[in-house]
Amino acid sequence: MTRTAFITITGKPNVGKSTLLNALLGEKVAIVSRKPQTTRNRITGILTKGEDQYVFIDTPGLHKPKTLLGEYMMKQAGNAASDSDVILFMVEACTPLNATEEATLEKYSNSRAPLLLVINKVDKANKAKLAAQIMELSTKYEFDAVIPVSAANKDGLEGIFKELEPFMTESVHFFPDDEITDQPERQIFAEIIREKALRLLSEEVPHGIAVAIEEFTEKKDVLVVRAEIFCERASHKRIIIGKDGEMLKKIGTYAREEAQEIFGARVYLDLWVKVKENWRDKPVLLNNFGYNGEDY
Repeated sequence: MTRTAFITITGKPNVGKSTLLNALLGEKVAIVSRKPQTTRNRITGILTKGEDQYVFIDTPGLHKPKTLLGEYMMKQAGNAASDSDVILFMVEACTPLNATEEATLEKYSNSRAPLLLVINKVDKANKAKLAAQIMELSTKYEFDAVIPVSAANKDGLEGIFKELEPFMTESVHFFPDDEITDQPERQIFAEIIREKALRLLSEEVPHGIAVAIEEFTEKKDVLVVRAEIFCERASHKRIIIGKDGEMLKKIGTYAREEAQEIFGARVYLDLWVKVKENWRDKPVLLNNFGYNGEDY
């Protein structure tokens, strides 16, 4: 008998959702950064263990949107949760909930889907404060389970699978058993480039960049990729390129190295930078960059 569950991972920015997804799968499918709002689209990660298939959906961090892109991200998060069999709501150990977290938990507490609280970064938490947090949240909200984890250290993951067990339903598997994500290869490569830019660039630049793959072909055992990084200001373009092109070269080198590991092929990456002012508030450009206009 095969079983399946669709599980949404949600929570505020930087709480560790993408790190948890990668840890649960045992492979990297979602980009990770210390900067908030790294994830912009729903990312599906698939894990098949014997007869059971877990379909995890990583979502953008819960925040108050200030742009059309932000509205798109929040609808992505909301739609994923409404379509799920189980919701994993992530919070940070020993950290008070913000207003957005509280409002979302109130909504999810009244939804049909089972609600599991995942408390992350417990390896850095004071045990007494953690116990008090668990007591407070368990009293205030209706959770089907509370699971302390350290996603970065891959601790507590078996507790998640144990608590998911009752919510697996008899069903065909919706994805091939050897598939780990439904992301197209172009999107994976674009996200690799964006992750390297997020990690290397200063605070004011990363949220205003998008990556478009203009060419993606295999020629004589070499994957040839031409990609464009779009930013919102000419001053940001200069920062991304860097003195004598050094920053762009770093982004390209790190992206190419990781892509070669993921795709198992040599990669030639041609990387360019262009300016599209205020693209995060322009529907046509959002659509061009893969952020579907029906979701904002």
